[in-house]
Amino acid sequence: MLKEKILIVDDQYGIRILLNEVFQKEGYQTFQAANGFQALEIVENHSPDLVLLDMKIPGMDGIEILKRMRVVDQDIRVIIMTAYGELDMIQEAKDLGALTHFAKPFDIDEIRDAVKKYLPIRTNQ
Repeated sequence: MLKEKILIVDDQYGIRILLNEVFQKEGYQTFQAANGFQALEIVENHSPDLVLLDMKIPGMDGIEILKRMRVVDQDIRVIIMTAYGELDMIQEAKDLGALTHFAKPFDIDEIRDAVKKYLPIRTNQ
């Protein structure tokens, strides 16, 4: 049975590990990327169903990553994570099709609920 795949994109190791653990426990297959190049490679090779994308990443920022992911997979589902106050980025990301956003520090239960809403786990029928 193929599991739903989530890609976690954040340059902060601790946040990646936390989200990775939470979503593996929920039964998703997880991938991690520390930067845009890794993220795009994973999108091309593994076609994740949903991406948790931090907007503030050194090098290629979240908006650029989102634009490039859309080129590879126009239907990719993306939830963005932002530092407090990045309102212009949030609006631009939503214009690019982001589903919703969370401000850091986020409530892990809220992110988990959002992921379940946008990427329900199929059950074996």
